[in-house]
Amino acid sequence: MALYPLFAELEGREVLVVGGGEVAARKVAALLKAGALVRLHAREVPHPELREALEAGRIERLAGDFDPAWLDAVWLAVAATDDVAFNAGLAAEAGRRRRLVNVVDDAALSTFQVPAVVDRAPLVVAISSAGAAPMLARRVRERLETLLEPSLGTLAGLFGRHRERIRARLPSTTTRRRWFERMLDGRLDHAFEAGGAAAAEARFLEELEAAGEGTDAGGALSLVEASPATDLYTLRALRALNEADAIVLAAGTPAEALEPARRDAHRVREPDPAAAAERALHLAAEGARVVLLLEWPIPAQLPRSLQERCNAQGIAWRAVPAVSNPA
Repeated sequence: MALYPLFAELEGREVLVVGGGEVAARKVAALLKAGALVRLHAREVPHPELREALEAGRIERLAGDFDPAWLDAVWLAVAATDDVAFNAGLAAEAGRRRRLVNVVDDAALSTFQVPAVVDRAPLVVAISSAGAAPMLARRVRERLETLLEPSLGTLAGLFGRHRERIRARLPSTTTRRRWFERMLDGRLDHAFEAGGAAAAEARFLEELEAAGEGTDAGGALSLVEASPATDLYTLRALRALNEADAIVLAAGTPAEALEPARRDAHRVREPDPAAAAERALHLAAEGARVVLLLEWPIPAQLPRSLQERCNAQGIAWRAVPAVSNPA
């Protein structure tokens, strides 16, 4: 590993950005989001977002010729100019002062790299190729964007905000870990989709209050419509297939429908949808994350019946419309 990965706490700390164009604007926006006090140096500021930030007083502009002494007052520096000689000089001055500097598109001059980021704040995933292949890092970020649900940020915030309450309710580390795993298996999905963060928090607290009472099986069951055309699966269906401990399907379901699924997931075939549903419910009641993979059309009453039984047994339930309705 050529680089040492870290996350910087920049709230209320000064950062110098040099440049007035598109790249500088992106860097400034990210720094402001992190709470940094941005000082901008640029002979001209053509980018409208930078001008707006200056006029609103969100960033400070350092006028005149560049003064290396400015580096003495900042924690980090970012060079976002296309002047190679200037960038090299700034990097040298920063090095003499032991200040970390990022020179955009020049890994050799940089002492820190800005990674590609998947933001589910407070959960943040950073990807770096150590400057060797930025486009590869972006491609990995794009793939992770599809795998990490938007509600994960809300869930991470709830874990942090109610940490002491969780510890008090679940003093056993083993019990607490098992509860965390259950919460990550989609228990807040419906609440989050219906009412946003407030509804998710209310459901979260209900789950916490009920924790440890012995009424929660701990498993998860996702009903997914099967399709041999795997590009028709929704992102949520793909996540379910990749997270499953077991996949239950009725006889006759095409093998191609399992292509995106987790390779080591236990596969179970049953003669018909009703038998498959019973087996899936049984496995989920034992604590497994289960996908019930059925071809369209799914028997009309099956989803509602499964949801009611899952709710009664404390099993996390999701119905995932995986493909477009052929009708």
